[in-house]
Amino acid sequence: QVKDVNKEKFVSDQLIEAQISPELTPEMKAELIEILFQYREAFASDNEPVEAIKGHEVDIILNVETPYPPLVRRPAYPASPRDREELESHINELMKLGVLRNVGHNEEV
Repeated sequence: QVKDVNKEKFVSDQLIEAQISPELTPEMKAELIEILFQYREAFASDNEPVEAIKGHEVDIILNVETPYPPLVRRPAYPASPRDREELESHINELMKLGVLRNVGHNEEV
């Protein structure tokens, strides 16, 4: 009987604004309410929104050294001059075919 009182409170407090399809039979509606009640802790509410998970708070400290570390300034994929020439040739071919195009601030570059 305590469970029924808790379920009634859950329905009146949490499901008051819910729009349950009128196409559901009374049995289906009762089953839906039972499932929602059974797993009520999985849903956010006004008192406990999703982002407020108690006991799992993490302090994040962001710091950026200036100037940036040397690794950030290095090319992403260093390549030999021969590899670079071959890569540029392949990119130009893909651009002529319309597979690639320049994007960004200055598309003429």
